[in-house]
Amino acid sequence: MRILLLGYGKMGKTIEKIALERGHSIVGKIDIDNRSEMDSLKPADVDVAIEFSAPEAAYNNITYCLKKGWPVVSGTTGWLEHRSEIEKLCLEQNGAFFYASNYSIGVNLFFRLNRQLARLMNGHGYEQSMTEIHHIHKLDAPSGTAITLAEAITDEIDNLEGWKLAPENERGYLQITSLREGEVPGTHIVRYESEVDTIEISHTAHSRAGFALGAVVSAEWLPGRSGVFGMNDLLKI
Repeated sequence: MRILLLGYGKMGKTIEKIALERGHSIVGKIDIDNRSEMDSLKPADVDVAIEFSAPEAAYNNITYCLKKGWPVVSGTTGWLEHRSEIEKLCLEQNGAFFYASNYSIGVNLFFRLNRQLARLMNGHGYEQSMTEIHHIHKLDAPSGTAITLAEAITDEIDNLEGWKLAPENERGYLQITSLREGEVPGTHIVRYESEVDTIEISHTAHSRAGFALGAVVSAEWLPGRSGVFGMNDLLKI
C-alpha cells in the first residue's frame, strides 16, 4: 500500500517505521517546510493519506486529500470546529475519511469503560473530574482524548452541562486539568469523589507505538470504502 504522510514529527516517524515493517511504502513525507511537494503527486500515486500534522494545518490538509480522491486517516486534534465541514465534503466527494482522537486500541476500550462507569455513577452524589498529562510539545489542551472522555461523561451524568478547562471550576461542569510534563506519551485519569470515597479509572500510554499501530491498521482498512468512519467501525465495539 502506498501511504502519504502528512506531518513528519515524532508521531509521523513512528507511523513510518511501523508502516514499513508491515510492508507498505511511503510515497511522501509532507511537513511545514515542503508542503508544495504534495502538488507533484497524482491521484493514482497514493492509496491512503495518514494525517498527523498541526491543528492549524489539518483542515487544509484533509480538504486537499479528499478533493484529490485520497482516503484520509486523521489523528490531529485541536481543529474539530471544522469537523462537520470535512464530513460534508467527504460525502460530497464520495470519499473516505477516518478520524479518531486516539488510535490506541487500549484507549478505545477505555472509552467504552468510561461511558459504562459514568452511566453507573449517575445520580449517586459523586463529583466528577479529569486529569490529562502529555509531553511538553503538545499544542492543544485539553487533549482530544480527554474531550472524547468528557463528552461521554457529560452525556451520561444528568447534572453536567459540559466540561471546562481548569482552573475554571464552575458547578455543573466537568473540570479537566491539563498538565504538560517531559516526554509523557499520554495519561488520562477520570475521578469520582464523595465524602466517603474516591473511584478512579486511568489509562497510561508507555510509548507512541500503540497510537501509530492503530493509525496504520486504520489506513489498511480504509481504502475501497466510502463515508465517514471511526475506531468503533474498525473495532466493532
